[in-house]
Amino acid sequence: MKRTLVIGAVLLLAGCGRSTSAWIEQLHANDSTERLHAVHALQERRGDTKQVVAALTAALKDEDAFGRRDAARALGKLGPDATDAAPALTAALKDRNTHVRKAAAEALKQIDPAAATKAGVK
Repeated sequence: MKRTLVIGAVLLLAGCGRSTSAWIEQLHANDSTERLHAVHALQERRGDTKQVVAALTAALKDEDAFGRRDAARALGKLGPDATDAAPALTAALKDRNTHVRKAAAEALKQIDPAAATKAGVK
């Protein structure tokens, strides 16, 4: 019984019971913490990369700097699979928040080193 509860808790925390589209929908929540949870869950959804990249790219415009920063980091973790996000990450290099700019630069280097170099990222 205890093992079943532990496994259930791990699955719940990992978001395994939720669909990618449910996490994407949560990116539109009013609460910034809920949006952050969605960003973190989506970075693990490798099977739905096209949807995830599009959603995380849109999240680069979140009103909350933590959301924008974590969306950039999540895109970076997807690596070259997130090439479609390169233009938005390049734009995020001019974000008003330094942490967002740094995360966008790192993500761009992970996704498309040539684009990062072209954008002046070192």
